[in-house]
Amino acid sequence: MISYRQPGVVLTDRRFTVPLDHSDPGGEQIEVYGREAVATSRAGEELPWLVYLEGGPGFGARRFVGTEAWLGRALRDYRVLLLDQRGTGRSTPANRQTLPLRGGPREQADYLAHFRSDSIVRDCELIRPQLTGGAPWTVLGQSFGGFCAVRYLSSAPEGLAAVMITGGLPSLDAHADDVYRAAYPRIERKVAAHYARYPQDVERARAIAAHLAEHRPESAGHRLTPEGFQSLGIMLGSGSGSHQLHYLLENAFVRTPGGTELSDAFQEAIRTAASFAGHPLYAVLHEAIYGQGERPTAWAAERVRAEFPQFDAATALAGDGPVLFTGETIHPWHFDVDPALRPLRETAELLAQRTDWPALYDPERLAANEVPVAAAVYHDDMYVDTGESLRTAAAIRGLRTWVTNEYEHDGVRAGGPRVLDRLLALVRDEA
Repeated sequence: MISYRQPGVVLTDRRFTVPLDHSDPGGEQIEVYGREAVATSRAGEELPWLVYLEGGPGFGARRFVGTEAWLGRALRDYRVLLLDQRGTGRSTPANRQTLPLRGGPREQADYLAHFRSDSIVRDCELIRPQLTGGAPWTVLGQSFGGFCAVRYLSSAPEGLAAVMITGGLPSLDAHADDVYRAAYPRIERKVAAHYARYPQDVERARAIAAHLAEHRPESAGHRLTPEGFQSLGIMLGSGSGSHQLHYLLENAFVRTPGGTELSDAFQEAIRTAASFAGHPLYAVLHEAIYGQGERPTAWAAERVRAEFPQFDAATALAGDGPVLFTGETIHPWHFDVDPALRPLRETAELLAQRTDWPALYDPERLAANEVPVAAAVYHDDMYVDTGESLRTAAAIRGLRTWVTNEYEHDGVRAGGPRVLDRLLALVRDEA
């Protein structure tokens, strides 16, 4: 183990070996990485543990500097493990460069089928006794990390002292089709709110989409398309996302000797925002996180989008309507335009057609839950349906909710100590 310091915190790199397939504990092993954080002033004390499960899927735990955001509040009471979930960050990464080591697309898909919340929770349960001596720990789950926390409550509640969830209460039984059928109207409302705030962006977006439709430029191998441009709407789900999107659009075009063109800066900004190079599992596994039973996910976001023709860029450009942005929807074309995903196209197709997903949640066990649980539910959340979140909250015995429109989906980041304080108060009252 290597320890080092940042202002106010002592950090320690920790590595753990876990089975790829937990049903075969003696089989292939992979590595999972976690960064331990403890307040400098409490480094020598015996403290309870809190494990942080990041949103995604496909993102490693946030890299904090010192005690920023919610971490400083957590370090008053806990040692914190910032876990890179399997396949992310420094945990045996899974991407276009490493996955060919598995073999072809079929072998890659079979490998990645072990990278959902059920396996992540079992990783946690192998790691926990190594750190706590067997004592239960507290889980803080953001977004997909909250999905993992609900799986934890369903499968191993004995390992939990308390659970805090921020923007991550999943539906217990919805198919991916249901998820996206509810998502598109939410996204449309976010786009309408953005255009009401920045009406000048309506024509800017139309002009950009029209230029991309005609010219189809490339930036560092990434094909820039109207659909890819629309996907920048994922920014609208964060607290400052609408403003960031506006600033991105306002510098799209430059005058050149050959006429008006998209600026290099804008093309690079689109490429950076739209690329999955840093988190390919987000695209490859995004719909798989909803898979339960024999019904395949089968590119749900793409199929359901046909029910909402107002999102079609070509139709909007042929008329006088606004080009609508999309957000947190993964489509087959992502695997055509993004060089980080192209080699994984067939692998993603096999996962989309998979029909043997195990159940993720146990409604009976959740109904008998005895673990203190609190959840922040964001009233205007673009990514996770508020109605479904509240339905799940009602199905988990003793769960206490804080429903707020003060924050968007990234509330635990934007609100930091205040959000964590509120959740800690709720679970401690419950305890």
